[in-house]
Amino acid sequence: MNTFEMPYWADRQTVLGIDEAGRGPLAGPMVVAGVVLPIGYDHALINDSKKLSDKKRRQLYLEIMRDALEVNIIIVGETMIDRMNVYQAAKMAMTSISMRSSAYAVLTDAMPLSIPKTSVSIIKGDSKSISIAAASIVAKVIRDTMMMHLDRLYPDYGFARHKGYGTVAHLQAIAKFGITSSHRKSFAPVAFHQETLFADKG
Repeated sequence: MNTFEMPYWADRQTVLGIDEAGRGPLAGPMVVAGVVLPIGYDHALINDSKKLSDKKRRQLYLEIMRDALEVNIIIVGETMIDRMNVYQAAKMAMTSISMRSSAYAVLTDAMPLSIPKTSVSIIKGDSKSISIAAASIVAKVIRDTMMMHLDRLYPDYGFARHKGYGTVAHLQAIAKFGITSSHRKSFAPVAFHQETLFADKG
């Protein structure tokens, strides 16, 4: 799991792992996290956050926050996602985290970065790098917590269950109740609903 870190750790160089949570949902922010683990760090349970239960993620989140040398978080709001597109917004946040970190090398989950540091983009990096996996857990736990808060603000949408993804229940809620300020207006189902509303008003 720490194969990609080993060449740097062998030279006593720190590694920053970066990942995001919430690139695909129709609502809610995207959370980008960067984690620097101690050189030689190992943990048998740290893995891609999507492969872990919510309870296990939250337990590991606490351990990562306790053990990490650095944890950097950027919350990318819906307005920024709509303005830049979600890929460019994620890239900008990852670049910012990379530049503020003291780590020598940067590992990302399939996001090439143009930065004046050693950086490696790894496909499915959250299941191949312990640093990226740790970042994926941190990002996921923070975003899920934010979506639980949105669920209390908008109880008709089921955000606590689907976390803003385009499930059938979520699409039905949009059709019935309309869109909220937390929906991403540039995403196809939401944009289509907006166009329909304006057409009806016309």
